[in-house]
Amino acid sequence: MSFSTSGPLHHLILDDVRGAQKMLSGVARATAMEGSRHLSSLVGAPVHLKCENLQRTGSFKLRGAYVRIAGLRPEERAAGVVAASAGNHAQGVALASSLLGVRSTVFMPIGAPLPKVAATRSYGAEVILRGTVVDETLAAAEAYAAETGAVLIHPFDHQDIIAGQGTVGLEILEQCPEVRTIVVGIGGGGLAAGIAVAVKALRPDVRIVGVQAAAAAAYPPSLAVGHPVAIETAPTMADGIKVGRPGDIPFSLVSELVDEVRTVTEDELSSALLLCLERAKLVVEPAGASPVAALLSDPHGFRGPVVAVLSGGNVDPLLMQRILRHGMSAAGRYLSLRLRLTDRPGALASLLAELSVLDANVLDVSHVRTDPRLGLTEVEVEVHLETKGPEHCAEVASALREAGYTVLD
Repeated sequence: MSFSTSGPLHHLILDDVRGAQKMLSGVARATAMEGSRHLSSLVGAPVHLKCENLQRTGSFKLRGAYVRIAGLRPEERAAGVVAASAGNHAQGVALASSLLGVRSTVFMPIGAPLPKVAATRSYGAEVILRGTVVDETLAAAEAYAAETGAVLIHPFDHQDIIAGQGTVGLEILEQCPEVRTIVVGIGGGGLAAGIAVAVKALRPDVRIVGVQAAAAAAYPPSLAVGHPVAIETAPTMADGIKVGRPGDIPFSLVSELVDEVRTVTEDELSSALLLCLERAKLVVEPAGASPVAALLSDPHGFRGPVVAVLSGGNVDPLLMQRILRHGMSAAGRYLSLRLRLTDRPGALASLLAELSVLDANVLDVSHVRTDPRLGLTEVEVEVHLETKGPEHCAEVASALREAGYTVLD
């Protein structure tokens, strides 16, 4: 695919994205746009969810990967392609390569979630587990490319990738022509950059807001100094947008076309994922829920109608279980208490009866009898409860204290 070189270096134009859209016809789905009554009531304006979690392979990544691989010269296709990814990009490259008849090798970190490894293999890629973090995995893929001549398919730092992701922006304008704000997660920046290229060319009045996990927010400091800078990322559940340095090409576009970049906390991410599951009936990974997290953190900070891009839904079931519990806790619907009881028959039964009266659902109970801090007639009990919200949590703790229980935490 041939791209314009007018304007700044690597600057894409609307025609590039439209060309990508034609190329993706019959390949990528035009994903659904769903209204959210709950978010609309919070924001005070219509809020729509762009469901890229329902895209083939479970994320937007197929769009860019297909456009990039389809644009390779015959001799490059013959050499095969290689990629490094912990999940979404891996699956996008694997499926795109299979559709185009190109051999693909995907390096994934040791310890990558088994469902993502299995899915990548099922799409036709050879999967090699190498490295414990994505940087080590990427180094292994680069070494493989140098050794074999395979073409490295970067997840975000290439014009073709960005043009493919930009087709999401064209669909948003077609499905919600009255949109005034688009909120989209940012990792390396390919999706936000592509959407911005398409939308700003047709509707420069639309405000585009990027969202990063606070634990891995490389864009704010990079924008502050005017060029990409590397940061030391902290652990975050939003691994899909955990990138330590913006891509050079997407950064040039984001810095020019994206109006604002915000950050969200882990609590906000888990609450957003829980909301998507309960209210919208959509399975969304933490990175994909980041735009919803931004809306929850500042519901009156966005002009409506708003479109929040749910970029992916590939979440490991074990991680989902932990995140949901975290989200319930952040929403005041999960309470963990440690109490000290007299170690006598019926003491635990009395506690459970008290909790039943308080309408708190007991999820788990554990005993500690051997702690040196305990007296000879004491036992420590830890209970995990499902509650109805912050006020109910406070009510339960207060009622237990009034009933004579020693509540430690």
